[in-house]
Amino acid sequence: MILLSAAASVAEAAAELSVESLIRDLAFILILGAVTTLFFKWIKQPVVLGYIVAGFLASPNFVYLPSVTTENNIEFWAQIGIIVLLFSLGLEFSFKKLINAGGSAVVTALIIVIGMMCAGFCIGHVLGFSNINCLFLGGMLSMSSTTIIIKAFNDLNITHKKFASQVFAVLIVEDLFAVVMMVILSSIAINNSVQGSDMLFSIGKLIFFLIIWFAVGVYVLPSALNRTRRFLNDESLLIVSMGLCLGMAVFSVYCGFSLALGAFIMGSILAGTSFAERIEHVVVPVKDLFGSVFFISVGMMVKPDVIVEYAAPILILSAVVIVGMIVFGTFGMLVSGQTLKVAIESGFSLTQIGEFAFIIATLGMQLGVLDPTIYPIVVAVSVLTTFTTPYFIRLADPFYGLIERILPRRLHFLIDRYSTKASEVSEIGRVWRTLLKRYIWRFLLYASVLTAICLISLKFLIPWLTEHLPVWGRFLGTLATLAAMAPFLLALSVPSSKKSEREMLRRANAHYDMPLVVMRVFRLLMALGFVCYIISAIYSPWFGVLAGIFVFFLISISLSKQLSRRMRRIEEKFINNLNERDLRRSGAKNNIISNLHLAFMTVGYGCEFVGMRLAESPLRSKYGVSIASIQRGSTGIPVPTADVRIFPGDVLAVIGTEDEIQRLLPVVEAEAPDSTAEAICKPSDLKLTSLQLSDSSPLVGKTVAESRLSTDYQALLVSIMRGDTYLTPDPATRFAPADVLWLVANPALLTPLR
Repeated sequence: MILLSAAASVAEAAAELSVESLIRDLAFILILGAVTTLFFKWIKQPVVLGYIVAGFLASPNFVYLPSVTTENNIEFWAQIGIIVLLFSLGLEFSFKKLINAGGSAVVTALIIVIGMMCAGFCIGHVLGFSNINCLFLGGMLSMSSTTIIIKAFNDLNITHKKFASQVFAVLIVEDLFAVVMMVILSSIAINNSVQGSDMLFSIGKLIFFLIIWFAVGVYVLPSALNRTRRFLNDESLLIVSMGLCLGMAVFSVYCGFSLALGAFIMGSILAGTSFAERIEHVVVPVKDLFGSVFFISVGMMVKPDVIVEYAAPILILSAVVIVGMIVFGTFGMLVSGQTLKVAIESGFSLTQIGEFAFIIATLGMQLGVLDPTIYPIVVAVSVLTTFTTPYFIRLADPFYGLIERILPRRLHFLIDRYSTKASEVSEIGRVWRTLLKRYIWRFLLYASVLTAICLISLKFLIPWLTEHLPVWGRFLGTLATLAAMAPFLLALSVPSSKKSEREMLRRANAHYDMPLVVMRVFRLLMALGFVCYIISAIYSPWFGVLAGIFVFFLISISLSKQLSRRMRRIEEKFINNLNERDLRRSGAKNNIISNLHLAFMTVGYGCEFVGMRLAESPLRSKYGVSIASIQRGSTGIPVPTADVRIFPGDVLAVIGTEDEIQRLLPVVEAEAPDSTAEAICKPSDLKLTSLQLSDSSPLVGKTVAESRLSTDYQALLVSIMRGDTYLTPDPATRFAPADVLWLVANPALLTPLR
C-alpha cells in the first residue's frame, strides 16, 4: 500500500545526507541490482525478486559484502521511487476508469479488509498477543502492496488483462480506507474506544480534497496542456509532468495526506488528457530507476536471525495472508459481479502485504501499544509474501482451470448469474438511475467547490482585507466571496434533469415530479445554507440568516440567465476535459468541414492491417476514411504516401464521418489475444531466421499480400532466396516450393508454414 511518510522525517533524513555517501550507496545498490536482475532475467524469474535479493546483499545483514554506509540514503531514494511508481499507476488508471470500477472495487476492498482484520485478530490470539496487538496485526495483514503488484504485473506483461484494472481499483480503494483505519486504530489505542467525530472528519476531509483536486485538475490541466502543445517535446513534457507530480505530492502532505496519494491523484488527472501516452513513455526511465531502489530497500529489511528466531509465527502469518487474500479477494470479486476467472486472478494477485503494514506497525510503536517483537515479524512476512507474489499470479490460471472442471453445474449457473445482469433494466429505471447519478455528482462537486471558497475566504481573504482595510475589509471580502460563489450556487440550485427525461417520466407516471421536487428543494436549501453560513461566519448568525436569504434570492432572480449560460459553458468544458482522451479518439468534438471529423486513434497489436502499406489497407475501400498524418513515437509523418506502412503504436489522424470513425475504432485499436500479446512483448524471442517452403506449405501459390505473415504469424518478411537469387519481396510476389524465406519472427510461431 501507499507509504504515508511525514514531511518531517524526509527533511530529517535529508539533513543527514552526505553527497559522497549518497552517490556511493546509490552506485553500490544499482550495481548489485544490475547483477541480480540480469541473473533473474537469465533464469526467467520476475525482476522484482532480483531487487529484493540485491537489497539483502547490500544490507548489513549480509556480512560477506560491503554494506551501504547510511540507510537513510536509501530511504530517501525509495521515497522518490514510491512517488514515481504511484504517479505512473495513476497515468494508467484515470478518474473515469476508477469511477466505472468503483462499485466493484469498494465492495471487494470492504470484504478483504473486514475479512483479513478478523483473521488477523483471531490468529493474533492464537499466537498469544493482547487484544490491542491483535487489532493492529489485523490492520497490518489487511492491505496488499500497490507497488509490488505494479512491478509484478509489468514484469509478467499482464497489465493489459481485464483483471489487472480491477486489482488496481481495489488497491486504490484500500489506500483510501487506510486513512480511516489509521484514525480508528489511534482512537482505540488512546481512548479504548472509537471517536466517531474524528473518524467522520477524516472521511469527510478525504472526500472533500479528492473532489477539489479532481475538479480543479480536470478543469485546468487539459486546457493548459493543449494551449502549450506546440512547445511540449519529450524533454519539456517530462519536466512539466514530474513538476506537477511532485507539486501535488507536497500539497497532499500539506493537506494531511501522503506524498504518494498526491502523486497518484495527479497521474489520474493527467490520464484523462490526450498527453497520457506520451507522459507514460517519458516517465518510464525515471520510474524504473527509482522504483528499483524502492524494491532494493525492501530487501534490505530481511534479517536472517529474526527469520530463524520467529520462523513459526512468520510462516503462520504468511499462510494466513496468502490463503486469506485469495479467499476474500476472490469472494469479493464474485459478490461485486465479476466472472470466476477474473475473481480468481484478482485474488491470487493480492497475496502479499506491503508498506502499509510497516506504517501501522510504526504507529503502534509510537503510541506505545505494540509488542516490539511484532515489527520484525511483519517485515519478514512482507518480504516473504512479496517474494512469492509472482508465482501465485502465475498459478491463477491453472487453478481456475482446476476449479472450472470440478465445480458443480449449479455453481456454474450462480457464477454466470454474477457476471451478467439478472434482468434487463426498464427504460424508466435507467432514466431514474441516470438522474440520480447526475444529481449526486453535481451536488458533491459544487458543494465541495463552495466549501473550498468559504474556507479560503475565511482563512486567507477576510483576515488579509481586514488587516489592510479595517473599515471596509469585511464588506469587500463578503462581496468578493459571494461573487465567487454565485455561479456555483446557481448550478447547485438548477434542476439536474433534462426536458426529454422529464417528458419520458411524465408519460410513465403522472406523479413523477414529486421526487424531482424533493431533490430540487434539498439543493435550494443547501445553496441557501452556504450563503447564510459565510455571512454568519463573517458577521453574526442572525444577520447571516436574514442577509443570506435576501442575497440568495437576489442572485437567483437577477443573475439567473447570465449565470446559467456561464455554468453551462463551464460544465461543458469540464465534461469535454474529462473525456478529452475519448473525444480525441472519436473526433466527436473535432468537426472540420460539414459532417467530417478528425479523430486520433492508436494502432493496436490486433489491428487487421498492421504491417500493410496504406495502399493495401482497407481504410479507404472498406471504411471510407482518409489518413491525414501518422505519429510514430517522436516522429510525425504528415500526409503519408501510399507506400507508408502501419505499425503497432502508430497514432493515426483519421478523417471521416462519425459513423465511419465509430466502425473503424475497434478495428484499429484491437488488442492481440493474450497468447499473441505475450509473444509480441518478448523481444528476446524474435530472431532473424530462415524457413524453406515444402510443396505442402500453406504459403505456396499465395502472394505476399495474401499470406498474412504479419497478422497471423507476427513475422516480418525480409527477403526471399529462390535458387541462388535473393528477391526483394513486394505485395505481388508469389511464393513457390523450395523458396527460402528470411524472416524476423519467433521461430516457434512459424512451424505451421514449413
